[in-house]
Amino acid sequence: MKVTVVGAGAVGASCAEYIAIKNFASEVVLLDIKEGFAEGKAMDLMQTASLNGFDTKITGSTNDYSKTAGSDICVITSGIPRKPGMTREELIGINAGIVKTVSSSLIEHSPNTIIIVVSNPMDTMTYLVHKTTGLPKNKIIGMGGALDSARFKYRLAEALGAPISDVDGMVIGGHSDKGMVPLTAHATRNSVKVSEFLSEERLNQVKEDTKVGGATLTKLLGTSAWYAPGAAVSGLVQAIACDLQKMYPCSALLEGEYGLNDLCIGVPVILGKNGIEKIVEINLSDAEKAHLAESAEGVKKTNGLLEL
Repeated sequence: MKVTVVGAGAVGASCAEYIAIKNFASEVVLLDIKEGFAEGKAMDLMQTASLNGFDTKITGSTNDYSKTAGSDICVITSGIPRKPGMTREELIGINAGIVKTVSSSLIEHSPNTIIIVVSNPMDTMTYLVHKTTGLPKNKIIGMGGALDSARFKYRLAEALGAPISDVDGMVIGGHSDKGMVPLTAHATRNSVKVSEFLSEERLNQVKEDTKVGGATLTKLLGTSAWYAPGAAVSGLVQAIACDLQKMYPCSALLEGEYGLNDLCIGVPVILGKNGIEKIVEINLSDAEKAHLAESAEGVKKTNGLLEL
């Protein structure tokens, strides 16, 4: 099992680290355009192998895509990160060109790969990969919902005063501050609906805090977060690599599901060896359907800025 991570910055390096620590891949290739940067990150990470007890080989490459040949899964994190006050949508001009070039270079050397898109605006970048590569729809996945759901569960556990292992919840919709749809009515604490423990007002606060989760961190850190995004990617990669048939909310190309067409947006999917094995349609309330439709309109508006 060979995994390539393009972009050796904070998110990419964290992704490589978490994949290696889980010890399910034989090799992780880190690739970056900055001379020596990926090689240095790879060497630093390999020097933790004996300390962290993993055997995954991590190698670095400066823009040499031949080193990525035969990758089963490729992760695209490259692009400029958000700065305080920026929306994910404002990154589209620069990042679209980067993602288009990177995805075509990866497929040239690994034509049967599965691509996971992390670069922002993530739903639109995922759609761009669909429109420009010709890969089957099940092999292109946007990582957003897995991260947003982790942030949702963090906020739920905080509000409940509960260990996070007690909490389950999901965020669907667009990976944007306005587009996220945290499914509070479906969230549970050890199978009991969280509405049994929290007031509607407190649940609404959890929802709003979740939606600005990335912006909150960007304001505090001065750049985008990296630990949770890296961990979220590693979870998706492991589900595919180990054929776990695990459900995650991911950005997938919809063709009628949830009444939506010709866009990528976060919905529950089953991940296995073929990538997206199935899109899961869950029952939504009228309010949730309306929020998802509104989110889809926002994603389509951003997609309209692409030069396809």
